[in-house]
Amino acid sequence: MTREDLADVLENIALLLELKGENPFKIRAYRTGAETVMQYPGDIVEKARLGELEGIKGIGDALQQKLHELASTGKLGFWEKLRGEFPETIFELFDVQGLGPKKVKALYEELGIASIAALKKACEEGRVAGLTGFGQKSAEKIREAIAFLETNADRFRLGDVAAAVEMILDSLKSHPACLRAEVGGSFRRGKETVHDLDFLVATGDPQAVMDHFVGQAWVKDTIAHGRTKSSIRLENGLQCDLRAVANDEWACALMYFTGSKEHNVAIRGRANDRGYTLNEYRLAPREGSEAKMPPVFGEERDLYAFLGLDYIAPELRENGGEIEAAAAHTLPRLIELENLRGTFHNHTTASDGRNTVPEMADAARELGLQYLGIADHSKSSFQANGLDETRLRAQIAEIRDLNRRYADEGETFRLFAGSEVDIHKDGSLDYDEELLAELDYVVASVHNAMTLPEAEMTARLIRAAESPHVTMLGHLTGRLLLQREPYAVDIPAVIEACADTGTWIELNCNPWRLDLDWRWWRLATEKGVKCVINPDGHRVADLHYLWFGIKQARKGWLTRADVMNCLPLDAIEEALGAKRKRG
Repeated sequence: MTREDLADVLENIALLLELKGENPFKIRAYRTGAETVMQYPGDIVEKARLGELEGIKGIGDALQQKLHELASTGKLGFWEKLRGEFPETIFELFDVQGLGPKKVKALYEELGIASIAALKKACEEGRVAGLTGFGQKSAEKIREAIAFLETNADRFRLGDVAAAVEMILDSLKSHPACLRAEVGGSFRRGKETVHDLDFLVATGDPQAVMDHFVGQAWVKDTIAHGRTKSSIRLENGLQCDLRAVANDEWACALMYFTGSKEHNVAIRGRANDRGYTLNEYRLAPREGSEAKMPPVFGEERDLYAFLGLDYIAPELRENGGEIEAAAAHTLPRLIELENLRGTFHNHTTASDGRNTVPEMADAARELGLQYLGIADHSKSSFQANGLDETRLRAQIAEIRDLNRRYADEGETFRLFAGSEVDIHKDGSLDYDEELLAELDYVVASVHNAMTLPEAEMTARLIRAAESPHVTMLGHLTGRLLLQREPYAVDIPAVIEACADTGTWIELNCNPWRLDLDWRWWRLATEKGVKCVINPDGHRVADLHYLWFGIKQARKGWLTRADVMNCLPLDAIEEALGAKRKRG
């Protein structure tokens, strides 16, 4: 059992209790328990197994007993009985955008729908449109959401597979026959979603490593088990492939299995122009050419150098101009995680976050950040417990008091008082000018009316950017990876407006969003628009999402000079107020 297993069971219990119409406080207790399990800093599984959960806030007596049973036996009688009351496929419905527990409950109770296949059929037959609370428009949106899920059924978000990558790499590196191990493919390149995982190992005993790979407890199915190549499938359906090569084949193999296909084709063409053939194992003189035998390449950068190229970071390998830049020695020095000095878009228990302001601040300090911005939801986001004017002013005062305490204690750390302010349908903001002026910064975001025509949505965002109080636009396209398409918006026009007004654009690095997409950042930087990497953190652990932000920023060719939260504390204070001075 892992902490994820414990939390998943508690969360699933909460969902099924909602379907049964149970007491909301009981449902909330299970959700709180799941969040506590995920956030607990120690070994929560071992504590549960030993029955030592007493005193942990968020886990009452009843949950303590259930977690002990689950951690010590691997099963929970209450959970087994509860899910036995529903078809196994019922959880599929929660993956459909726009379906919450109330609608799933209505579909299940009134139409007997308990799977996506049944839901799709019911939509096609018109039965969903006839349900109270649905209608033809809702039924059509559900059909579109199902089609979107079907298109992306075999893909996984970058954040969904990161833990598996770490687990498998640790396992491979622990084997005595492993000389080197790395993940390749789209994960190494930092693509926002992946189809599968590609691992590479250098070894003198490939069979031993392959046997080790397929023999781990987390393997659900073994697809193939060979001497130099094996494939497995994890519990969540993710396929993981492993290739074994000799140590002197490592550089060519790692480049090949990292990709992209288009990058590899261009590199092979460059090798061919120099009289060489290049495959996944070696670079060799082409038959009939006068090229000399190349040296053994210890690392990828040696191979690139032999071909007259500067080293190309994996994130750039999409054949988007990186080879030409490497040949001309004009590749940018990409941003690194250690360049970040702070971050701004973070929520607390004041709205829909799970940690207090001081807890979020302490977590940021532990990460070595110099500053942290708090940006709880504004009043129109009632579903997220958005703050009205009185509550926001109280939070501003709390932040000012904490900063005075830090100063008295000789701390250089600083909290900034902000808000994630809703952009209304007409582009106006959720607070008046007076209150906005009291904030250190504003993240302006769209949270409703996402089906506006492109022209209206674009005008909406541009009007928000024109406000002197809006520091940055949050999650610009509103997408949820593998769940919701971006809303219709003219991104170049918004980028132009941000360039004109000095508004920053957020790279929201929550793995569900990764928005603005990496493909737009080169245009943004060409226009002079600055990026700000934010985790959209709702709990202390979410600050680690910054790693995903760095991967996306690097993929967008961004340097530390392009990203505002690489500025040190003294410089960021001035930068936050620059737009208001312009206005």
